[in-house]
Amino acid sequence: MSEMQLCLDRIGVRYRVGAADFVAVDNVSLDVAAGERVMLLGPSGCGKSTLLKVIAGFQKPAQGEVRMEGRKITEPGPDRFVVFQEFDQLFPWKTVLGNVADCIRLTRKLPRAEARSRAEKVLEMVGLAGHFDFYPHTLSGGMKQRVAIARAWSVDPAILLMDEPFAALDAQTRASLQEETVKIWHRARRTLIFVTHSIDEALFLGDKIVVMGRSPGRVLRILDNPFAETRDRPESAALRHQIRALLAGNDTSADEDIASGRMS
Repeated sequence: MSEMQLCLDRIGVRYRVGAADFVAVDNVSLDVAAGERVMLLGPSGCGKSTLLKVIAGFQKPAQGEVRMEGRKITEPGPDRFVVFQEFDQLFPWKTVLGNVADCIRLTRKLPRAEARSRAEKVLEMVGLAGHFDFYPHTLSGGMKQRVAIARAWSVDPAILLMDEPFAALDAQTRASLQEETVKIWHRARRTLIFVTHSIDEALFLGDKIVVMGRSPGRVLRILDNPFAETRDRPESAALRHQIRALLAGNDTSADEDIASGRMS
């Protein structure tokens, strides 16, 4: 890891609801090193996705600022790319290869042939070598997410933002895509900021776990995770227990699946 690449400085986000202000995120500060894998973990409504939108430049905070390599973020840019949870984020009229190659060509201003070659390589990396000419409506949910991940990594963003991209998938597909994400990260070594409800997912993918609580959304604790890329390791039990205790202590009446560990 090198010097801090991304700095969230006392971020606050508010929405106007009727005559009142709703505080979605309150006073969140976070430093992220280049190449680090940061998991934003917490219950629904704690501001995880809102923070991701602020980092992406899709939403302006009511207070504080986000700086990337010392430069204030005020709008979206090719140095940050978002993968969403929805399966239908692909262009339905383009093939698998077309979805990835055209994104590369438009984002990185590369010639068509070079973009196509680059797209083929990254699609092979996510196990879609035999599906270049398929259209999105012929793909399973897991395959669509593989295309979305390939498209994101193919443009070589400095920071990849992932908003619960595997939440709607079955357990086997989810585990497979988590492992693919790790493999690609090892090749690219780009910064990854990943939103999740799952303690298991956070422990497998993250170097750093930001545990968030709601009412309003805030950081409860930032934890280093020495057990990334391993599953069900006995030594991780204490860290898992600490995360569950933080979440349960923040709100015992909701999102019991997270606090109890039933969600994986």
